[in-house]
Amino acid sequence: MKVIGQGLSKEKILEILSRLRQAYPEAKCGLNFTTPFELLIATILSAQCTDVRVNRVTERLFARASTPEAILSVGEDELQEEIRECGLFRMKSRHIIEACQMILAEYGGEVPSDFHSLVKLPGVGRKTANVMLTNAFGTPSMPVDTHVFRVSNRVGLATGKTPREVEEGLKQNLPQAEWHDAHHLLIYHGRHICKARNPLCHECQIRDLCMSGEAKPED
Repeated sequence: MKVIGQGLSKEKILEILSRLRQAYPEAKCGLNFTTPFELLIATILSAQCTDVRVNRVTERLFARASTPEAILSVGEDELQEEIRECGLFRMKSRHIIEACQMILAEYGGEVPSDFHSLVKLPGVGRKTANVMLTNAFGTPSMPVDTHVFRVSNRVGLATGKTPREVEEGLKQNLPQAEWHDAHHLLIYHGRHICKARNPLCHECQIRDLCMSGEAKPED
C-alpha cells in the first residue's frame, strides 16, 4: 500500500503531541464501558452518533443486558427500541444480534482480542476493531475516525486520501508508545479547535507547527 508521507520532523511531531497532551489532559475514550463486550456494543452504536448520546443509551441498555446472552434474550425488536435514539437503529440492532451470536458460537462468549477476528464480527470495520484493540485490550493500534483523519491531514502528521492511508502514515510517523494517546488527543483537538468547518486557528495550541496554510500564523 502506498502511504502518503508527512513533512514534519520527528521533533515537531513530538512537540505537537506534548502540547496537545498539555491542552487536553483529560483525553480518553469517550465511551463508557466496563468490559470489552460493552465497548464493542458502544462502538457499534457510535456510528454517526455522539458519545454523549451513546453513553445515555448504553447506561440504560447495560443495566438490562451487558452480555451476549442477555442481549439475545432481549431480542432484536426490543433492542431496536432500546437503541433507537442512536440512529440507524435497525441496522445496528441487526449487527449487534449477529455479533452476539458469532461471539457465542465461535469465541466461547468472549470478544476476540485480535484484529482479524474482530473484523469478522458483523458491524465491525477497521476503525472499530482498532478502537477495541487500543481501549479494551491495550494492543498498540491507531483508530482513524473523521477527527483523526482531518487533523492529521491538516497538521501534516500523516496525509492520505483514505483513513487507511492516514492510519498507516501515523503508525510510521509516530512512536508506537504514543499511538494510544495520540488517537484521543487528535479527537479532542478536532472536536474543540480543528473543526471541520471554521477551525479556530487563532486559538490553536499548535498553530506555529501546523503545515496547513489556513493555520499558519499571520505575518
